[in-house]
Amino acid sequence: MRVFVTGASGWIGSGLLPDLVAHGHEVVGLARSDAAAERVEALGAEVRLGSLDDLDVLEAAAASADGVVHLAFQHEVAFSGDFDAASAADRAALEAMGAALAGSDRPLVIASGVVGVAPGRVATEEDGAIELVSPFSGAADRMENARYTLSLAQQGVRSSVLRLPPTCHGDGDHGFMALLVAAAREKRVSGFVGDGSARWPATHRLDAAPAFRLALEKAPAGSVLHAVAEEGISGKAFAEVIGRKLGVPVAAISDSDAPDHFGFLAFLLPVDSPASSARTRAALGWAPSHPGLLEDLEEDHYYAQANA
Repeated sequence: MRVFVTGASGWIGSGLLPDLVAHGHEVVGLARSDAAAERVEALGAEVRLGSLDDLDVLEAAAASADGVVHLAFQHEVAFSGDFDAASAADRAALEAMGAALAGSDRPLVIASGVVGVAPGRVATEEDGAIELVSPFSGAADRMENARYTLSLAQQGVRSSVLRLPPTCHGDGDHGFMALLVAAAREKRVSGFVGDGSARWPATHRLDAAPAFRLALEKAPAGSVLHAVAEEGISGKAFAEVIGRKLGVPVAAISDSDAPDHFGFLAFLLPVDSPASSARTRAALGWAPSHPGLLEDLEEDHYYAQANA
């Protein structure tokens, strides 16, 4: 296939591009800067300059592709406090690419998340995101964008939504695990919220990447999929590894103190969000093989990064 990928130079995209190329696909990656373009080119892909706001570019790139993987999201806008604007930009991008693919039976795979899908129990691919637990008011709009993507199956698009766990870990991770390491270093305590029993699923980024390729190649129209390698790891378990590696005590952080200790993560850490990927593994033949989260946290890369 000729595959158009947004977010091509990002955390998951930089793992996906070489995987697609290695499996014989021709890849076109969206890049919004010269630096991103250099990274995309180095990963073996053709560059299409533009951003999620360039709807004509997105529509033309999707129209000339055999399939699309949509990984990009305006995180810098969302985390600056305007999640609504980021979600609106995402919806406009999906509508542009969806229009280009309509009636073609070509695939469109987008990234979504499992947190809040079924709080307190193991979420499966059959669960809908009825209520999203999040500190960001516009996050429910992003889940609505996932529903919109699934609805494109009625318009002749082989659309699918691949839900990711809150942490896709690995060497170079600047996400939630890196933030927890930084908080533990700054506060001199590796903390967990409440009794630390809330569970987070996890996946190594190099296992997440082929899940997107397999969805592109195989997923039926209207599919919900889970790129979840580990069903759920307690907050206390990863706090204990971080504490031991940094040589700081491990302690429960009260709900009232959590925002000061963890920042915005204080709202996410208590959300018990285990998730299964049994149906995805059976449907796609996806078989995660990289280190699990606790094993990865034993490696020095998270702590060398914190020292930088």
